[in-house]
This record gives sequence, C-alpha cells and structure tokens, in this order.
Amino acid sequence: LDSKRDWSDAEDFVDGVWKMLNQDTPQDYVLSSDETHTIREFVEEAFNFAGFHRGQCSWQGEGLDEKYFHGDDCLVEINKDFYRPAEVDLLLGDSTKAREELGWEPKSNFLQLVKKMVDADLGDVISS
Repeated sequence: LDSKRDWSDAEDFVDGVWKMLNQDTPQDYVLSSDETHTIREFVEEAFNFAGFHRGQCSWQGEGLDEKYFHGDDCLVEINKDFYRPAEVDLLLGDSTKAREELGWEPKSNFLQLVKKMVDADLGDVISS
C-alpha cells in the first residue's frame, strides 16, 4: 500500500506516442507524470470521489492484515494471492526530454485520473 507509483492517464500517453511517431528521427522518450503517489493515496482518493469521505474512513491492521473501513464496512482488504513480496517501492519516470523536445505535457494530474477512473467504474455499475 505504501509503494509509490507514477500514475498517468493512457490518453496522455497516446498523445505522446503520436508525437514520437511524427518525429523525423526516431528517439527514445519516457512519458510520465514526473510525480509519485502511493497505492494507499489512490485508494483513499478513489473512495473519496465515490462518496466515502476521508473523515469517515480508516485503515486498521498492519501488513497483509491491513484493511480500509467505512464505519463497520470493510471497503478494501489485501488479498495475499496478489501480494508481491519482492515489490519495487518506487517507480518514477522522468519525461523531461519528451516535454522539451516534443512539447508533450500530460493533460491529467493524479486527482483527475483517479476521478476519471472512479466515474467510469460508477458509470459501468449504473448502466448494468
């Protein structure tokens, strides 16, 4: 939950890849948000956008037994089958070259990405 990730919107990457493919000379570029957020932050923000406000939710337990609750309702629990003991703690890109040479900039920040993902999932639930 405390591993840090460079969260980015796939739509931003499509724009960046399009710019790469339209270069006269092919080069390697890194596309990233250039910032990190923990998985815990992602979970908290996602549930906040879904209407489970931070002040009403809490983390309880530790390690593989840690859970995220809204009152007595468990919203998140770790499934040991998906736990990676050799987890990389920090994944962070540096997109300076793409920004400078391609004029590429991500249009979505972390909170916008989380909201977009939650809205899409809630839309799927409502339409089914």
